[in-house]
Amino acid sequence: MRFFNVAGPCNPQDHYMLPATTRLAENHVDRLIRHQSYFVIHAPRQVGKTTAILDLARQLNASGDYVAAMVSVEVGAAFPNNIEAAEKAVLSGWQQDIRFQLPTAYLPSEWVPNAPGGQLLGNFLSEWSLELPKPLVVFIDEIDALQDDVLIAVLRQLREGYYRRPQAFPMALALVGLRDVRNYKIKSGGRPHFGTA
Repeated sequence: MRFFNVAGPCNPQDHYMLPATTRLAENHVDRLIRHQSYFVIHAPRQVGKTTAILDLARQLNASGDYVAAMVSVEVGAAFPNNIEAAEKAVLSGWQQDIRFQLPTAYLPSEWVPNAPGGQLLGNFLSEWSLELPKPLVVFIDEIDALQDDVLIAVLRQLREGYYRRPQAFPMALALVGLRDVRNYKIKSGGRPHFGTA
């Protein structure tokens, strides 16, 4: 028996819901992916972001053209002043997320790369992309849970890998959260912005 759910991701077998990806289609997310874009998706809580992103990742995988996964960085928020600890916590969470969403053939061969703090996530995405037979599409949920140096470190790694796409970095990538991470004002060397594109 189906019911209305407001406590987390919905699925049509258990919950009453409209098609989850309708709003993403209205915003041309499919075009952004085809154009190998890195973009931001933001909206308030309980509007269906996670449900829509999970459904979109399933559709992209079913198309046979991409390997797509939604991962979260929320667990990294517990380590606001320790970039390496935050990255290791995030990678542990990603391991569970990716195993849940993808078949064994698409799982990374190495979950925690041999790299210093501040490079772990970028190295992981690069190595995984190189192993895959199809372009990788990644949706990074809860990006705005990260703060200060940890957030800047993650964004800089994504920027550094951008030019290597689609062969050695995700072809398309979305940062998903409550707020538009591009508008944050964070102390970075005394400047009121990230210091990164």
